[in-house]
Amino acid sequence: MEILSSIILGTIEGFTEFLPISSTGHLIVASEFLGIKQTNVTKAFEVIIQFSAILAVIFNYKDKFTLQKIDLWKKVFIAFLPIAIIGFIFSHQIKELFSINIVAVMFIIGGIIFLVVEKFFIKDETKLLGNVENITIKQSLVIGFTQIFALIPGTSRAGSTIIGALLVGLSRKASAEFSFLLAFPVMSAVTVHDILKHYKEFDGANLLNLSIGFSVSFIVAYLTIKLFLKFLEKFTFVAFGIYRIIFGLVLLLLFN
Repeated sequence: MEILSSIILGTIEGFTEFLPISSTGHLIVASEFLGIKQTNVTKAFEVIIQFSAILAVIFNYKDKFTLQKIDLWKKVFIAFLPIAIIGFIFSHQIKELFSINIVAVMFIIGGIIFLVVEKFFIKDETKLLGNVENITIKQSLVIGFTQIFALIPGTSRAGSTIIGALLVGLSRKASAEFSFLLAFPVMSAVTVHDILKHYKEFDGANLLNLSIGFSVSFIVAYLTIKLFLKFLEKFTFVAFGIYRIIFGLVLLLLFN
């Protein structure tokens, strides 16, 4: 893998991981265009840039990673359980779903769902839960079950959790913040699993490429989280819905 490819993939991971547009889908497509084969060394690189995205959450929400917030993290853990259980049981079946066509179709379906949800979204902010720390166990569990759909490539972990949060009455900002926090246990579990599975491949990986990918992914993810929340103060998720539909259609045209 060349340095330029490391920068591109690091940027894509950092920018798309916390937006409702599927980081996995974009990385699959980018790898196709760059001619990067999915080898174990490539997988080791993806583990590294994913880990840096996790750190971006910690640095953005340092106040949430304290013992005083244990009640919030109990709810985050409850939301994490459904995808952890289903992902573990059906891991082999999930791997067989990885294809450009499935990614494209799920991009389109996800985009349509965002547009429909926004159409009927409660406009009165006073009726919505604005503080992520006040989320209930029931709301957390519902969001956790909607996150299961993220196991299908192209669905987007952030997208599925945000949709779930909107449906149970969280504001757009609170939905995004809960999605960020929920990313921590989900991505940590995936990263640990992948490191244990591919740790031997790190010896064969280019340390310079790993360092560049890690740094770029962290910086971009850190800024994306901040800018995304600013965006939601004035705008809706409609733009993401439209983008997903267009991107999905383009994929179908290019790869069929």
